[in-house]
Amino acid sequence: MAKEAKIKYISPIPVYKEKEYDPFIEATMQFERAAGYLDLEPWIYQRLKYPERELTVHLVITLDDGRAETFTGFRVQHSTVRGPAKGGVRYSPDASISECKALATWMTWKCAVVDLPFGGGKGAIICDTLKMSENELKKLTKEYTYAIRDIIGPYKDVPAPDMFTNAQTMAWIAEAYSQGRGCVEPAVVTGKPVHLWGSLGRAMATGTGLFFVLDEASKYLNQSLKGKKVAVLGFGNVGSSIAKLVHDAGCTVIAATDMFGGIFNEKGINPYEVEKQIAQTGSLVNFPETEPIDNESLIALPLDILIPAAVEGQITKENAAKIKAKIVLEGANGPTTLEADEILAEKKVLVAPDILANAGGVTVSYLEWVQNLQRYFFTEEEVREKTEKKMKKAFWEVVKVMEKHKVTMREAAYILAVGRVADSLRSLGRAN
Repeated sequence: MAKEAKIKYISPIPVYKEKEYDPFIEATMQFERAAGYLDLEPWIYQRLKYPERELTVHLVITLDDGRAETFTGFRVQHSTVRGPAKGGVRYSPDASISECKALATWMTWKCAVVDLPFGGGKGAIICDTLKMSENELKKLTKEYTYAIRDIIGPYKDVPAPDMFTNAQTMAWIAEAYSQGRGCVEPAVVTGKPVHLWGSLGRAMATGTGLFFVLDEASKYLNQSLKGKKVAVLGFGNVGSSIAKLVHDAGCTVIAATDMFGGIFNEKGINPYEVEKQIAQTGSLVNFPETEPIDNESLIALPLDILIPAAVEGQITKENAAKIKAKIVLEGANGPTTLEADEILAEKKVLVAPDILANAGGVTVSYLEWVQNLQRYFFTEEEVREKTEKKMKKAFWEVVKVMEKHKVTMREAAYILAVGRVADSLRSLGRAN
């Protein structure tokens, strides 16, 4: 994880992050709306409203210059009703327990939407990876693993990469966890390097899943993708993946941003060439034949498809009215606030919600987990086919609920997901 390579895993920090924005409050309100349609028993409602477990750990490592420093980390498990908790680990200066609670909650619903045998989890460490060496990151990762080792495992909680973490990070977690077991246990994490029991197709998984949902959304709207104008807010791993796929499908990517700035060209930008520049310079800024653009201006562009693919809270009541796109495809988790949702619904914008749209990542993580447990591995074509089948089936199941209840696609996805988890909890008959 050399500093030159780390830039490729960065998701941009959003401009629109309101001081009063609390992601867990947003996640809770979304759950409550869905619960209102389902008439849940009080004990089920209360069980699903809050995380099952929240763990805060303090990690001490010796830095390369000899100083000892303490870092704070978290692991939240929202639900293990349908299976082990599943969710990424992010390294960020802005990480918080509220953010982890929200992301773990969203992961519970995401896994339920695509009908995976997982619940939701999330982890984080408050740190700035751009100021740390590879050796320091390895030490920090292993200390974090030792601190949470008792609550993770193939049948308990299965972490994965997220913002500022990658396949190497997962390999370190797998090694640290395996030390305590006395044998190698690859199924403790997903998103590992392919040569260390990772899955083929994992690198592009979230972007691939996004494309499957976008393709079905276009069919639902009786539109062709060819010629559509697209902008990507957050040209990280997910944003670059979906940008390349829509480009290959005949769309025109006219704008993109990363944490350092943005680029715009009405005639189109080749995402493959942008990716090459990022590999060389660390940013898409100053890409040839483009004009600078910021997030606010990108959101207001005359577009067909807007893809927020950075972090939560990007589309708010302050900027939602400026959106001209007909489809918002949520590559990030929680990029749209509830107030913004209402504005977009009034504008008749089809929002493909995060818990459906970006579930390709966790779907391939599920396939990696299955392969690790069985010690039997799929071809990349098999992984893609299984992911496509899952994503497209989930899309039309959400549409069915949407049309039945006359609600937005987000509300429909939540009704479907919360209903599935509630049914599982009800059938298990856990004490009330």
